[in-house]
Amino acid sequence: VSALRFTFIENLAAHVSFLWMLLTPFCFDLWSKPKQIHEIKDFLLTARRKDARSVKIKRSKDVVKFKVRCSKYLYTLSVFDSEKADKLKQSLPPGR
Repeated sequence: VSALRFTFIENLAAHVSFLWMLLTPFCFDLWSKPKQIHEIKDFLLTARRKDARSVKIKRSKDVVKFKVRCSKYLYTLSVFDSEKADKLKQSLPPGR
């Protein structure tokens, strides 16, 4: 019985690894990494796009991160100056 169970597990592992090899290129397209924006002007243009759904602001001790969710990617801008972060917050489009 244990030999049959071991053979079943080996076959299952082989099938799972084969399916993983087939589906991996499609999975990485679905789970794409967020994109980082380095310029404030580029972030504002991205936040004003039609496909931009929401903007979230994450504050920590050293940095303020602005995250805009678009249809394909999540774009992130890191601001280390709190005054610039406050100005950027006021410049964001309303309702986002």
